[in-house]
Amino acid sequence: MKALNITHCFETVPPQLDFVLPGMLHGTVGALISPGGAGKSLTALQIAIQIASGFDSLGWGQTLNKGRVVYLAAEDPESALHVRLHELGKMLSPSLREAVLEQLTIHPLVGEDERINLLDPPSEHGLLHAAMGARLLILDTLRRFHGASENDSGAMAEVVDSMEHIAAKTGASVLFLHHSSKSSALGGTVDEQQSSRGSSVLVDNVRWQGFLSTMSKAEAKEMGVTQEQRRFFVRFGVSKQNYGAPLEDVWFERGPGGILHAVNFEKSEDPKKKGQMIRRGRDGH
Repeated sequence: MKALNITHCFETVPPQLDFVLPGMLHGTVGALISPGGAGKSLTALQIAIQIASGFDSLGWGQTLNKGRVVYLAAEDPESALHVRLHELGKMLSPSLREAVLEQLTIHPLVGEDERINLLDPPSEHGLLHAAMGARLLILDTLRRFHGASENDSGAMAEVVDSMEHIAAKTGASVLFLHHSSKSSALGGTVDEQQSSRGSSVLVDNVRWQGFLSTMSKAEAKEMGVTQEQRRFFVRFGVSKQNYGAPLEDVWFERGPGGILHAVNFEKSEDPKKKGQMIRRGRDGH
């Protein structure tokens, strides 16, 4: 067991913290939480493309360091991934497409004979090998990567320990996708820290947690969005982070293929529309 050199810490200027995502320190484990169908898989895919290419498809307005990304897709079939990648490819220049080809590896796992289990040493070793040299490893979704009860705090602690071990040994950050609890989805509290399904260990033992929340009826009324349209809007935010400055919540609108486009809701400056909200893309249009 290595002791920290406290004298070195006192006397040496520390290196600048490296964030793989806004608020998520590189080399740590984080979670992206949402109800089913809110778009977390697509958000994760757009995150993967941004880190692989540098293209801010999510409109965060922040420059993220580029690197290799490994995406393990254990929930969506190849046909669904094909549709999403085809739509995302339309947003990319030839040079950005080339960067994605070089830096992003996607493994479709639906229907595979052998299931990856974070609680199984050989499986963990395989993940270590896959993540070696990567900046980010994405597990979609966590439930597909273990066979234990999510309410078993001991088992979930081991699951998180396994992901932390992978991060420590490879230097890759690990982002797992996970469902929110039914009570938080029904109660509209997905944006709260304890919205995660299962044991609280899945929140308490990670360093970062993002969320996606479908626009509520009250939010639609406030934003001037019809009840028929509100299902096309989701809010992204960070409900837990241990490092870095907080990230302001971002609204997304679903476009063709379900691709998420960041939008701003602003009060209209038109005197005839006093008090009404108008929607603009993050580029101002």
